Amino acid sequence: MNATISPASLHAKLEPLRSRLSASLRGKPGVIERVLACLFARGHVLLEDKPGLGKTTLARALASAVGGGFARVQCTPDLLPGDITGFSIFNQKTREFEFQPGPVFADILLIDEINRTTPRTQSALLEAMAERQVTVDNCRHILSDTFFVLATQNPVEHHGTYPLPEAQLDRFAMKLSIGYPDADNELAMLAGAIGRVEARETERAAILEPGELQAIQDRVAAVAVRENVQKYLIALGAATRVHPRATLGLSPRGLLIWQRVAQAWAWMQSRPFVTPEDIREMAVPVLGVRLGTQGENESIIGEILRGVSVPLT
Repeated sequence: MNATISPASLHAKLEPLRSRLSASLRGKPGVIERVLACLFARGHVLLEDKPGLGKTTLARALASAVGGGFARVQCTPDLLPGDITGFSIFNQKTREFEFQPGPVFADILLIDEINRTTPRTQSALLEAMAERQVTVDNCRHILSDTFFVLATQNPVEHHGTYPLPEAQLDRFAMKLSIGYPDADNELAMLAGAIGRVEARETERAAILEPGELQAIQDRVAAVAVRENVQKYLIALGAATRVHPRATLGLSPRGLLIWQRVAQAWAWMQSRPFVTPEDIREMAVPVLGVRLGTQGENESIIGEILRGVSVPLT
């Protein structure tokens, strides 16, 4: 943990981050809060929604705001694993193979329309997302400490898509849906587009200074979680494994992710400890990506939450 950066100065960056993202994605504060929580928790986000709702715009704004290296991969059926991880080429002068890093070596990686590429290429992200490293030609290459994937996908019923396998879904901390903006925000969007050229996100100054994102992530990891809250979390995880309408139960990795994003949510509320309400607040985005159901996630998650007693704090 970087002791030279004060906790107060890190919290002071939250509001500018929210404002920057809100300017790019109008009327969706809940989505923005959860994306930030996922970033601070060292998780990865899957944005699933119809085209044109601002998924890519949000990803670009986030990368611009937090600084660091940014890369974007547009997924297509002919995309190869090496196009993401990188590959080795033979140097005629040195008579040796040299590794050419791929876009996965960025700090913020936007994978656009991830379900447009084949399962073989999707699997190239498994090691990177779980371990922040890639192995190419039996050589391990370490990724950025703040490596963060924000993937977008169109709903699975759209033409030309390859549903993500369960192992890939379990690497994401959350699945979020943006949805349509309300009429007032659409009106503000249209009015703001008249006579004004938007600056490129890459031209905007970063809000976080070098090292501050990692400092936030370190502080989030140190947020206290009492034993009774952890037992509550374990009971909720066990309930997912026996629910008759849940295709998959929550894995131990899913439990760890759920705890970490609850820590991030508590930190964003300026609390040094996690409450059962933090766990419940993160239930839908965390469980929605890993229960193996379609269209009835919120109903199932509601039943699970109502079926487990909330501990006293």
